[in-house]
Amino acid sequence: MELNYLLNSGFMIRDEKTLLVFDDYEDPAGIVDAAYDKGDFDRLYIFVTHAHFDHFGTHIRAYAPKTERYIFGSDIKHTKRVKMFPTKKITYMKRHTQWEDDAIKVYSYDSTDVGVSFIVELPSGKRIYHAGDFNWWHWADDTPENIELAEKSFKRQLKRLENTEVDVAFFPVDGRLGASQEKGAIEFVNKAKPKSFVAMHRVDYPMWEPSENFLSVAKDMPIWSPTTPGENRVYDGNKFWRIN
Repeated sequence: MELNYLLNSGFMIRDEKTLLVFDDYEDPAGIVDAAYDKGDFDRLYIFVTHAHFDHFGTHIRAYAPKTERYIFGSDIKHTKRVKMFPTKKITYMKRHTQWEDDAIKVYSYDSTDVGVSFIVELPSGKRIYHAGDFNWWHWADDTPENIELAEKSFKRQLKRLENTEVDVAFFPVDGRLGASQEKGAIEFVNKAKPKSFVAMHRVDYPMWEPSENFLSVAKDMPIWSPTTPGENRVYDGNKFWRIN
């Protein structure tokens, strides 16, 4: 499985002849353009978890001719931007729903912001989790009431993700949260038990160095914290290998 970092929470995943693109709001390195032009894939699916500007870029409409399906969080249906897209190629997913075709299966989960998160099961049987903006958003300067509400909301929704057996999990480790940036990641890894972990939502922050608290939960789990658009890795089930 080849993983390519686009920007923020944007990634392109290649598994055999299937391409998945998640939350591509900008792609400075032209990763998706290059793959699209090369055309060495059987299926291309483009996912957008929600309508925030740093997750949903309208440039992805240019990929419509070769896109099997646009799979959008249901909040996107109410935006003006979505009118640029071919309606017949869009599937909107509310939380806790399922969609499939003859190649992939998609399961949607709730977010602690807007939109949804996704688990995608590929033809090879591998499973990807993309959190979107699902996270424990603990802001130090927030009110005690909001801090408590954020914790309860995150932990309540996390119960649905317990032991979901995903091969690669893409999850926010947002530097803006300061000392609390790992709170959600630690709980997620402890409960969902993914086989590997990719940090995202870190624009303008350096590579994340996992703390001892995180590592005590993750143990020997492969971890990748990309910082530069165009970075890529191959995940072989045991380790992330640098391609170039």
